[in-house]
Amino acid sequence: MNDIREVEVVVIGAGQAGLAAAHHLRRTGFESEHDFVVLDHSPGPGGAWQFRWPSLTYGKVHGMHALPGMELTGADSARPSAEVIGEYFAAYEKTFDLRVRRPVDVLAVREGTGGRLLVETSAGTWSTRALINATGTWDRPFWPRYPGQETFLGRQLHTAQYTGPEEFAGQRVVVVGGGASGTQHLLELAPYAAATTWVTRRPPVFREGPFDEEAGRAAVALVEERVRQGLPPKSVVSVTGLPLNDAIRAGLESGVLDRLPMFDRITEKGVEWAGGRRVAADAILWATGFRAAIDHLAPLRLREAGGGIRVEGTRAVADPRIHLVGYGPSASTIGANRAGRAAVRDIRRRLAEEEPVAA
Repeated sequence: MNDIREVEVVVIGAGQAGLAAAHHLRRTGFESEHDFVVLDHSPGPGGAWQFRWPSLTYGKVHGMHALPGMELTGADSARPSAEVIGEYFAAYEKTFDLRVRRPVDVLAVREGTGGRLLVETSAGTWSTRALINATGTWDRPFWPRYPGQETFLGRQLHTAQYTGPEEFAGQRVVVVGGGASGTQHLLELAPYAAATTWVTRRPPVFREGPFDEEAGRAAVALVEERVRQGLPPKSVVSVTGLPLNDAIRAGLESGVLDRLPMFDRITEKGVEWAGGRRVAADAILWATGFRAAIDHLAPLRLREAGGGIRVEGTRAVADPRIHLVGYGPSASTIGANRAGRAAVRDIRRRLAEEEPVAA
């Protein structure tokens, strides 16, 4: 047990939420390596952005909010977002001396001794009085299951594996999912693919006009209510609808975004509906979203009967030492910034009220 390192706060994840939290820790007096540590499993800076497909340029990014204390200015909208945001995050880490440790895989968080938590990782174990979990969702792509899925002779892939439209040249592609990724994929694929088919479980909702602060608060409140009840969070986008911009309008007018209801089964050569409709396909692209990457917290038994972790603000109701940022209502980039600040404020208050606890 001599290799256990002791800190006040461990931050897991160095995406938007994790860096925002680390920034506020640094600003409020957590300075030395004994005060806090940031652990990130990615190979480099950029959070999940570094894994996005090259054709997702910075100009196509929907709602990227600056990290606290440092604006992203002068970015070339034609460059891949993975490069632009990766460089921005790298500069941010250096500017504020956040000393992110990577690549480090967090294996499990367990109960320690003296009221502390043990964070077991590929790089050793940390003992901490508080934990900020900022692991996001990219590592847990959601794959729905449909009858006949295993018989399909073509290729099936998830948004997480998508690298661009060129690899689908001349192919018939079924895109599943009514979110922003699904529509982006369809618009990109149209000039390359032989045919595209869009299917969603529910009719897509398109939002016209500006998305003002009042509408944003209302959307976040809907997501927040789910996590208060201990239900798995939905994305903020799922309750805001899709912005009806020029690209979306063009896709609707051209028929590229002509949506069909969800198919009932998958066959060797495509997809099929109960009424007899069939669509041949060479590939099925599942733009079906992601789930929260929180399996490492399983030893603490934080999940409620509904399947989620009940959260008040950012604090797990079942364990006040745990804060989840970038989870549920704070999954947007601006929400992640606010959540990082709120989590640090709560942790500082709680630690100040407690006597230091020996490991």
